[in-house]
Amino acid sequence: MRRSVSRMMIASLLVAASASGASAAPCSTSSAGFDRWLSQFKAEARSQGLSSRALSALDGVTFDQSVINKDRGQSVFSQSFLEFSDRMAAKYRIEKARQLIGGKYKREFDRAEREFGVPGAIISAFWALETDFGANNGNMETVRSLATLAYDCRRPEKFREELLDVLKIIDRGDLSASEMRGPWAGELGQTQFVPSVYLKYGIDYDGDGHADLIRSAPDVIGSSANYLKALGWRRGEPWLKEVRVPESMDWSQADLTIQHPLSEWQRMGVQLSGAERVNGDLPASLLLPMGRNGPAFLAFDNFKVFLEWNQSLIYATTVAYLATRIDGAPPVSRGRGVSAFGYEQTKELQSLLRAKGYDVGEVDGKLGLLTRASVKKVQQKLGLPVDSYPSPELVSRLRGR
Repeated sequence: MRRSVSRMMIASLLVAASASGASAAPCSTSSAGFDRWLSQFKAEARSQGLSSRALSALDGVTFDQSVINKDRGQSVFSQSFLEFSDRMAAKYRIEKARQLIGGKYKREFDRAEREFGVPGAIISAFWALETDFGANNGNMETVRSLATLAYDCRRPEKFREELLDVLKIIDRGDLSASEMRGPWAGELGQTQFVPSVYLKYGIDYDGDGHADLIRSAPDVIGSSANYLKALGWRRGEPWLKEVRVPESMDWSQADLTIQHPLSEWQRMGVQLSGAERVNGDLPASLLLPMGRNGPAFLAFDNFKVFLEWNQSLIYATTVAYLATRIDGAPPVSRGRGVSAFGYEQTKELQSLLRAKGYDVGEVDGKLGLLTRASVKKVQQKLGLPVDSYPSPELVSRLRGR
């Protein structure tokens, strides 16, 4: 899964890239010039003090067109929350996570919560969604994938730094180049760390002197907890709670940029679905991933950590929901009946919004935060219920019909 770009410190990378001898390729998918670029990159990496062992990982590396094709064609997060969570928050994942937390890796999960404050339900939810607990780490050559993306025109600055960091991981002795296999974008290990995250937050939790996130489950548990704490995890606080919302609700309040204390939400008629007690002073946002007729949650400060891990709202909500299920919560309510907006519908919506001057980011078929914010503005303007989720009526009005 993709990581938050904010953690890549893009401004500093642009400065570094401008001074680099390994310049980005012209904006095309052609492999012409790749060998020359790679030779320049290797010379620069050598000048930064990387060892011959690390640099040898670049020997014989070739351009991989399939990586470019995958980079241009992402669409998994065009699914609705219920579609995605039905598939990903599966019963077998919930059961396996509970078994690992209470059984085989109880000592490691207990240690991680003690040292970093992150519960086992959170760590195991990411572990489950990213690779099915290590069953599907990916099988593409990581160095080749990163070299291809660093050469490509779309995000060369970001992936150039990731390629340098993957060489540093080899230099550190955690993994060899031949062991580094994963998905097309160069993530590594059972919770899919990009190399910069692996290098900074990967830790040795099994005592062998190396952070091996491909083969060592203890290292995966400890490193994931270490990273989640760095992203801002708050010990002992909730992250997501399902709620019941009155039909008379002021739907404009359902926005991740708006927070109220739990007690204030309760005054507005929002009620926790479970019987557990939660501190009424804790701030939370009302999250309606499929609008006012779909499932409803209160998202507490810890929910921001899920969005830091992955900026897709659908992914973040699903992994947070899976963690609640692992922690004992019942299945989420299906709501009052809502139609999912599919990939093509969302692309049309984004095109219509963009044509009217609204910022939706890329027209990519994903109902992300920018698109939802623009939907909210249009709903306010047209006098429709302001729940940030599109409807056929909204699209029809945008078409001018």
